[in-house]
Amino acid sequence: MKTVDIARRAARGLRNAKARTILTSLAIAVGAFTITVSLAAGEGARQYADKLIGSNINPQALFIIKDKETFEGGAATQGGLQVYDPNTGTSNGISIKQMTQSDIDTLKARDDLKNVTPTYSPTVNFLQFGDSKTKFTGQVAAYDPTILSESAFGSLPALGTDISDGDVVVPESFASALIDQKVISNVDQLVGKKVVMTASSSKTTATTDEIAAAFLAGGAPAVEALTKPETKEFSFKVSAVSKQSATALAGGSAIQISGNEARAISEFTTQGTEAYQKYFGATAVVVDGKDPAAVKADLEKSQLYAQTAKDLQGVVFAVVNTLQGIVLGFGIVALIASVFGIINTQYISVLERTREIGLMKALGMRGRSVSRLFQFEAAWIGFLGGIIGVIIAVVVGIAINPWLTETLGIGEGNSILIFQPIPIAIMIIILMLIAMLAGWFPARKAAKLDPIEALRTE
Repeated sequence: MKTVDIARRAARGLRNAKARTILTSLAIAVGAFTITVSLAAGEGARQYADKLIGSNINPQALFIIKDKETFEGGAATQGGLQVYDPNTGTSNGISIKQMTQSDIDTLKARDDLKNVTPTYSPTVNFLQFGDSKTKFTGQVAAYDPTILSESAFGSLPALGTDISDGDVVVPESFASALIDQKVISNVDQLVGKKVVMTASSSKTTATTDEIAAAFLAGGAPAVEALTKPETKEFSFKVSAVSKQSATALAGGSAIQISGNEARAISEFTTQGTEAYQKYFGATAVVVDGKDPAAVKADLEKSQLYAQTAKDLQGVVFAVVNTLQGIVLGFGIVALIASVFGIINTQYISVLERTREIGLMKALGMRGRSVSRLFQFEAAWIGFLGGIIGVIIAVVVGIAINPWLTETLGIGEGNSILIFQPIPIAIMIIILMLIAMLAGWFPARKAAKLDPIEALRTE
C-alpha cells in the first residue's frame, strides 16, 4: 500500500475509537502545553532582556575590575587569618582586589579606550532639600553615562554623556519621603530644587603630644575640636527626576551626581586613609572601530578583567535558559507518561482488531505495511495531542499576556509569552516521532500475527 493510503486508513481506524484516541491525545497535550508555554516564555524573556540591554547600554562600554573572581562569583569571603593587603577592600564580607590610581592611569593611556571613569563610592552623612531643615539619608552614586536613564521630569543627557557638575538626578521613588515631610507637594517640584550634601572626612588620629598641647591651650573643647572630623557641604541643583521603567536599567535606588562631583566627595572622605584613590572597578568606552571583545582579551594580559554588554546579555540569557530548562523538564516528564499511554492504547487496538489484521494480511497486505499502519495511528495521536496542547497554550497565553505584562511591570509593548511557529512546528514533529517510536512495539506484534490464527480469533 502507498504511504498516503496507509495514513488515511490509520486516521479512519482512530475515528472508530474516538474516546480512546481523544483521551490518549489529551495525555500528550499536557506535555505539549507545558513545552509550548516554556518555549514562549523563554523567547519572551530573551527578547525582553535583549531589548533592555541593547537599548540601555552602550555596546562599546566595558566594566573593568582587577579581581577576576568577582565576575566568576568566587570572591573570597572574610574568615580566618588572612595576609594583609592594602589594595584589598571589603564589601558585605567579600574581599575584592581594588584598582589603584596607577591602574586608572594605565587605562587612560591606552589608545583603544576613552572616557575611563573609576567607580567612585561617595558617602555623605545626610542630605537637605531646598530651604527645609529636615535631614535625609540616602545612597549617592556617580551617574553612569554608559547606561541610559529615563526622565520622569526634567531632562537627562544622551547615552554616553555625563550630567553637568553641580547637577543631581533624584529617583522618582524618593519623592514620597519628600512629600511626606512636606518638602514638596508634587514630584515635578523637585526639578530646580537645591540639594545640599554634608560629608565628613575620615577622623584623624592625633598624637599624645598634640592632645596635651591642645588641652593646655584650650581645655577639653580644644581636644574635641582637634579630634573631630572635618565636615564639608556640597551644593547641587536637581536637573531631573529619573524614572524606573520596564526598559531602563538605571534610575531607581540612588541619587546620582556627575563623576567629577563623586570624585570630589570620595577623595574628601577618604583622604589620609588607605581607601584614598582605591576603586572596585572602572567604566570605559572602546573607541569606534575596535572590538570590545578584543580589547577585553588584551586587558587580561595586564591582569585587568572586563565585562562587555554582550557578556551581561549572556549572563541574563543563562538564567533564562536555566529556568526554561526546568519548565521543559516537567513537560518531558508528562510526555514520558503519555508514551506508556500510547503503547497501552495501541496494544489494546491490536488485540481488538486481530481478525481485521488477519483479513488484511490474507488479502495480501504485507507485515511491513501492517506495522506502518499502527505506527501511523500512533503518529496521528501524537499530532492531535500536539495540536491540542499548542492551541490551548496559545489561547491561554494570548489571554493572560496583558495581565502578566502588568503584573511583572515589563512595560507596554512587551510580552513575556511570545509564540514562534517554527519551534512549535518542530515540537509537533518531534511528538509525532516519539509517538511512532512508542507505537513500534504494538506495531511489531501486529506485523508478526499469523493471518490464519488471527482469522480464527473470536
